[in-house]
Amino acid sequence: MNSLFDDNARLMGWMRVEAALARAHAKLGHIPKKSADEIGAGTSKVELVRVLEIEDEIHHDLMAMVRALSEKCGESGKYVHLGATSYDIEDTALAITMRDAGGMLRSRLMGLQDILGRIAKEKKSLVCVGRTHGQHAVPTTYGMKFALFYEAIGRQAALLDSAIRQISVGKMSGAVGTMATFGADAFKLQDLVMEELGLESAPISTQVVGRERHAQMLFAIASIASILDKLAKDIRNLSRSEISEVAEGFAKNQVGSSTMPQKRNPHKCERICSLARIVRSNCAVALENIPLEHERDLTNSANERFIIPQSFILCDYMLKQTILVLENLEFFEGNIKKNLELERGAILAERAMMALAEKGMGRQEAHELVRTTAREAAKEKKPLKEALSQNKKVSDLFDGGELDKIFDYSTYTGKAGEIVKKIIK
Repeated sequence: MNSLFDDNARLMGWMRVEAALARAHAKLGHIPKKSADEIGAGTSKVELVRVLEIEDEIHHDLMAMVRALSEKCGESGKYVHLGATSYDIEDTALAITMRDAGGMLRSRLMGLQDILGRIAKEKKSLVCVGRTHGQHAVPTTYGMKFALFYEAIGRQAALLDSAIRQISVGKMSGAVGTMATFGADAFKLQDLVMEELGLESAPISTQVVGRERHAQMLFAIASIASILDKLAKDIRNLSRSEISEVAEGFAKNQVGSSTMPQKRNPHKCERICSLARIVRSNCAVALENIPLEHERDLTNSANERFIIPQSFILCDYMLKQTILVLENLEFFEGNIKKNLELERGAILAERAMMALAEKGMGRQEAHELVRTTAREAAKEKKPLKEALSQNKKVSDLFDGGELDKIFDYSTYTGKAGEIVKKIIK
């Protein structure tokens, strides 16, 4: 991913567009075919150091490339950049880079989704505590937890696909988008260039392609980063000492702390959460780039040199780290079971309430009975099943065997197994 955005790749991208422009001119009879061939050959002879040398003198990066390429094309150099403005080249080359980088992210996403699907299937029957507001709620399964992320990654892939389509657009439309410098064949020329580069022609533009396209891509990346943030945060919280249901893999010689030898910190997940903040902030900058003045100003240019490469590179890294975490994730089933029983059956209060309602007690009355009984049981550190069995209204409706079934954690996960199977399928 880094190599797509380095200075040399940027230079090669610009020259690739220049060569396509020359070939389009030649096909339309605007310049000799021999000149287009010489320009194409010249792109392999230009060195970055020469471009930077010219840029130091003229303070214009794209024009520095044009001069360096022209130097390598002899008489044909006069046809380099014919009719084009800087952003005909820069935006078209950037579209190629962002399209290719988006494809790389998509491949990583699919790899991550495969791992999530495998874990969801493996753990589809592993019952655990569900938590809302940081409190124990009702039972769920680890299959449900990972199927949730499996499905979310599928939606992120669809969002990314849409962003890739939006960004895969280039332009040859000149200084304000009117195509005035390209003459009568302007539409044909633009289409020929984009066809060679595998892009769509922008239907209309100013001096630049509309920045909402770039913002959409950075939003898709930020959305992916936020899903990874949520997954990493869940793992971090579940690996707390007092919960300790899962943990990042820990190498034999790995050190958790410089001063506390016993520590096993979830540092990879913390890193993922940390980097997500940068990626999301870059999306805000991309949105600020949309309202450029009139046919364009330059306020997008400097920041895009940071936010676009950085967002792709960080998201790619976060995906790699998340895959690494999941491939080595440890489950502590003893602690999972212990946490299920931590509140002595209180997490099955909902089930008890519904069972009372099914026996004919009003739903609201059942809710109040179980609520007050659960509070008393918690105060006395007594199992909820025991407290309910001592309530005459309950004992009149249930025998001991029925209460045992009500307070079996493993049978109160609803359609979790079917949901996991359906989602993965």
